[in-house]
Amino acid sequence: MSAVSRLPQADPLYARPLPERPSYATGMLLDARDFADEQTYHRGRLARALAQLAGGGTLAGLRVLYRPEVAAGADAHPEEIRVEPGVAIDRLGRLVELPRPACIRLARWFDAQAASGDAVRLASYDNLARFASARSLADDGALPTRALVADVLLRFIACEQGFSPSFATGPYDALDAVATSRLRDAYELLLVPRPGLDDARDGLPDLGPDLAAIADPAARRAALQDALLDAYPTSGQGDGGDELTPLPEHPDGVDRSSVFLARVFVPVGAADPPARDGAVAPRVDNWRRRFLPSLPLLTRWIGA
Repeated sequence: MSAVSRLPQADPLYARPLPERPSYATGMLLDARDFADEQTYHRGRLARALAQLAGGGTLAGLRVLYRPEVAAGADAHPEEIRVEPGVAIDRLGRLVELPRPACIRLARWFDAQAASGDAVRLASYDNLARFASARSLADDGALPTRALVADVLLRFIACEQGFSPSFATGPYDALDAVATSRLRDAYELLLVPRPGLDDARDGLPDLGPDLAAIADPAARRAALQDALLDAYPTSGQGDGGDELTPLPEHPDGVDRSSVFLARVFVPVGAADPPARDGAVAPRVDNWRRRFLPSLPLLTRWIGA
């Protein structure tokens, strides 16, 4: 992956460009910017439609699993956090797809966090039930006594693919230069420690109003209408004039368009600084992400 392609400004959709379409006429001189602007217009309109219709979250797949080390045999692998193939929509409306499983080597990741400063100590907690989903608490049994809390996030990146001859750009004079000829829509997988959590701030996504809990049909309809009228985002609109407001699942320094997938509890001891407790397996909580069910699933849910 190109280092440049990981930067947010590498994709023009980060600037939330205004919906301006190129207008062509016979004899008009065109350059690369005109074709790029046309792509940006169509990408931006599709992304805006997906963002407003479905919102950011999981469309299909992307289950997160903990896999203990297997030392030998055909299935040998290190201890890892594994994300199954799937597709999500990020906050800007871009499709983010994992075409094959992706893994984070947990032991190597933990050692890197421990060597980087206070990340492990600041993100380790007891009384972990306040940071877990209700389904995980009900289905998966007791949480560890103490654990490092980290979140699995998925973000869109563009990867440069292939080069073609081109004129040099910038303060150069050459006829044998090359330029990137393709950009592949790709992804980056992050496992991020979560310091600063407490009883009032669990760092999990805000799933919005629970309309299913409203028994009265008229009240439920009114709550739905109010939610729709309040749904248009108040930040990140109009040609990059302001940045996206961070959501609860976005720690400092993390791309604010990232999609939350799961929370991971890595057991640690009571020492300071905390060390891995290898006797207890890490726990993965998949159930506080935003799910975006397809229409066929919704029709089956209502019995159609």
